[in-house]
Amino acid sequence: MQIAEPIVAEYAARPYVALRREVKIPFGSVATKTMRQLAKAIKAQGIQNTGAAIFKYNIVKMPELEIDFGFEVEAPVATQGELLSGVLPAGRYAELTFFGPYRHLYKVNGALIDWSRAQGLVFDATAAADGDHFVSRVEFYPNGPADEPDPEKLKTVVAIKLRD
Repeated sequence: MQIAEPIVAEYAARPYVALRREVKIPFGSVATKTMRQLAKAIKAQGIQNTGAAIFKYNIVKMPELEIDFGFEVEAPVATQGELLSGVLPAGRYAELTFFGPYRHLYKVNGALIDWSRAQGLVFDATAAADGDHFVSRVEFYPNGPADEPDPEKLKTVVAIKLRD
């Protein structure tokens, strides 16, 4: 397991397509099933040139989450049915890169949140009765188990948009 030093990075807007799900931790089996459904929906709708897989955490009320399970795309696209099209907004993000098994992502997210708070950074989020609503809290997966069989080489970038 290898965790890079957190940074503040400037992101351009990034379009994506996704399926939205309400899940409870642990959600690994739901994620796997949803990503398979997503791949079928993308193919059925003729969407091409997808990039990194993403998990966008919209609402967090531990252990319950609302997540968009998706893929980056080159440009916004029209979608049908439960497949949605969205854009991760441009702006400053607290970011941390991690190499290792996905089971450690809970700790990795915690490390980024703790570092951000220690730096006096404020997330672009709103607290509500149903949980914390994030403008953009994302895990990017540039590779996955199909690309990289060694779990220690799985790369995940965790990023949370900062308030302007």
